Amino acid sequence: MTADNRASIYIPAGFAHGFQTLTDDAEVVYHISEPHRSEAARGVRWDDPDLAIVWPKATQRVISARDRALPRLHDL
Repeated sequence: MTADNRASIYIPAGFAHGFQTLTDDAEVVYHISEPHRSEAARGVRWDDPDLAIVWPKATQRVISARDRALPRLHDL
């Protein structure tokens, strides 16, 4: 996905997802099917070893406090 091709990806409701930008000036725009309710938000730690996700650019990460505090999958 690039600024030139304006490509997008569809993620169905109920699927876990995460985003990582690879440039400092990237923009992420997403739409949701229901009004956002922060009390209903949930997730899994981005670095859960059980998921074994290989994230690019491991030395340059900005993770929100909320996302750093998410549980591991096996703790849910």
